[in-house]
Amino acid sequence: MDIRQRSLEKHYEWKGKIGIESRVSINTMEDLSLAYTPGVAEPCMEIHNNYDKSFELTRRGNLVAVITDGTAVLGLGDIGPEAGMPVMEGKCALFKEFADVDAFPICLRTKDIDELVRTIYLLSGSFGGINLEDIAAPRCFEIERRLKEICDIPVFHDDQHGTAIVVAAALINGLKIVKKDIDKIKLVINGAGSAGIAIAKHLLNLGVKDIIMVDRFGIICE
Repeated sequence: MDIRQRSLEKHYEWKGKIGIESRVSINTMEDLSLAYTPGVAEPCMEIHNNYDKSFELTRRGNLVAVITDGTAVLGLGDIGPEAGMPVMEGKCALFKEFADVDAFPICLRTKDIDELVRTIYLLSGSFGGINLEDIAAPRCFEIERRLKEICDIPVFHDDQHGTAIVVAAALINGLKIVKKDIDKIKLVINGAGSAGIAIAKHLLNLGVKDIIMVDRFGIICE
């Protein structure tokens, strides 16, 4: 049985790769009063007086929203938000397993840029960070830019910045092995989508001076 069939069977078995569990025990009336009403009114008013306290008095500081519209899921293309859910759950599982960050998948049923930006902004008060995932180019660039302008929490587009960071790390280590300077090399980037453009920008900032970008039509010269 190949890995895809095994994965499908496992997903039927798992019925989801993430879950929510309480961080506090509620066994007595006092426990209930501390975690919920009436005691919970005190941290509510503390946050009302200083919104930054939400990062100290709730889980917000460790909670990331993994958000997609399902338009560029892996190599599958525009398969829709519901079909993108297994990937978003998988990303959330990685956040928890490798960084102990609590991540929550959100799959939005719209391709409209204005609707996406507004919806994500309205949700941002519940999270400490936004991870944009599998949103097709070129829309992803505008969505990320606009969210960074209005949100007061980090906005990270994994397909752009995550890929660029990995490529940069590989290049830096590779140059150490071959003993070459980053500003002396010639570089070809095969692909000019969200990842390719972000990689080019990041490598230019690191000092690469000679980059040729290629898309499916050939070398990009304008």
